[in-house]
Amino acid sequence: MTAPTPIPARRLQFAMPPVHESAEDERRHRKERLAGALRLFGRFGYEDGVSGHITARDPEFTDCYWVNPFGMSFRHITVGDLILVNGEGQVLEGRYHVNQAAFTVHAAVHAKRPDVVAVAHCHSLHGRALAALGEHIDPITQESCAFYEDHALYDEYTGVSVDAAEGRRIATALGPHKAMVLRNHGLLTVGDTVDAAAWWFVSMDRCSQVQLAARAAGRTHLIDHKQAVATREQLGTDLAAWINYQPLWQDISRSEPDLLS
Repeated sequence: MTAPTPIPARRLQFAMPPVHESAEDERRHRKERLAGALRLFGRFGYEDGVSGHITARDPEFTDCYWVNPFGMSFRHITVGDLILVNGEGQVLEGRYHVNQAAFTVHAAVHAKRPDVVAVAHCHSLHGRALAALGEHIDPITQESCAFYEDHALYDEYTGVSVDAAEGRRIATALGPHKAMVLRNHGLLTVGDTVDAAAWWFVSMDRCSQVQLAARAAGRTHLIDHKQAVATREQLGTDLAAWINYQPLWQDISRSEPDLLS
């Protein structure tokens, strides 16, 4: 028996973000990924009462956004439950209300960042704990380096964000970055796909957990600037986030296929 020979790389499968031939196809894709991300966030315990949103820009009507309905459990949302909302928070399509207060921030971020397809903000446990300290994510692990010098701190708390001016201040503070710690509030992430925004939120919450646990156990050792930047250049792109998110999408879409209905 002869020894096996290496399979040519061109014959191996590796998923990349899909390219859509029509706005209708891309809309369906974004809505499917949005429903899946919401279910994952519910599974991970990120929802707290009626707080929390993930929004996805419509590919055709780019000043309108698909979002989860107000008061509906993340764990049960389907594609058909999603609502389409304009920048003023008016529902254009769907059967449910929108959480007007929370949507104000999302609308401002989308308006400020035309490159952003999706925005994620939830009141996750570890994200809120880090936000209570009013601190950045430190470069103490390989994963946290993805956020090194690429996330912001909104260093004030002015209550529930219900007015457009507050939303614009948060969007301005975010700047060109992929993520933000909202002091005394929680985390917010963005991406050029729903998958990327969702992955950044999951990863950032986990980094928050590691940072809090490590600090409670003793003195942390920071990764030096040069290595932190080099690691960010490898792991900190939205494409890297999309790739990292695919196992989560495969899990939720295969174990809960009703989300596509």
